[in-house]
Amino acid sequence: MHENRTNYPKRKTQLYQQLQELPKKYSVLALVRMEKVRASQLLPLRKKFKGEVEIISIKDKVAKKAFETLDIPGIKNMIDNLTGQCLFMFTNMSPFKLNVLLGKNKIMLLARSGDKASIDVVIGAKNTAIAPGPILTDFKEAGIPTKIDQGTIWIIKDTTPVEKGGVISAKLASILGKLDIKTIEAGIALGAALEKGVIYSKDELVIDVEKIRNEFGQAHQQAISLSIEAAYITPDNIKQILAKAAQSSISVSVEAGYLTDENKEQILQKGDSQARGLASKAKDYKPA
Repeated sequence: MHENRTNYPKRKTQLYQQLQELPKKYSVLALVRMEKVRASQLLPLRKKFKGEVEIISIKDKVAKKAFETLDIPGIKNMIDNLTGQCLFMFTNMSPFKLNVLLGKNKIMLLARSGDKASIDVVIGAKNTAIAPGPILTDFKEAGIPTKIDQGTIWIIKDTTPVEKGGVISAKLASILGKLDIKTIEAGIALGAALEKGVIYSKDELVIDVEKIRNEFGQAHQQAISLSIEAAYITPDNIKQILAKAAQSSISVSVEAGYLTDENKEQILQKGDSQARGLASKAKDYKPA
């Protein structure tokens, strides 16, 4: 008969306790899908967000057990998002800001078989320091010209075996690994987040910063234009309103023929133009 387990590894017990404590300490609980996240991506993030974000990687079963005991709004619904290995981020930072920062902190990784190249895969001419052997066939199949010189494999000329977006084969991935050429840009994006009882989905957390910046700029300009039209004075528009008022007053004074130092040239030009027009008509006038 299967007996219920009562003893757990110390590390797992510590993580379980942290999962019970951290949701009470921080206002935001964010979940990252681990399917395409590599361990090499986590270390730079831990250093980058030290003091602002606490990161925990743990199995979904342990996380579910820890969260089920908590009386925190929305956390029961968060449990439904837990599958497989989970990466949790606890922070007081807005989940939207966190997702934007994660998107900016991308790193380059070694390719695996089947990965799509994030950049053109360029292999420069050089001494690879690799001893001749079966790998020569891999170089040949990848279209990389080589020669053997002084007991090592040399790449004869710069070669681009795969362009950006192309699929990297297992043999090419092996070559790139031996040459330490990283061609996969990898980042981390939030799969879901809980903040003050509200759960945000992956799509809801995505923000186009540039688009929003442009929209704010456009809205600001429209607000300025409206305030000028309505003569609603603010520190931002007072110069433009005064300039518009001055121009309007000059136009009215010119139209009325009210002579001032500011408008005398315009009035005289207008009078001269009207006089010339009248003279032209008088010249062409023929009595009936």
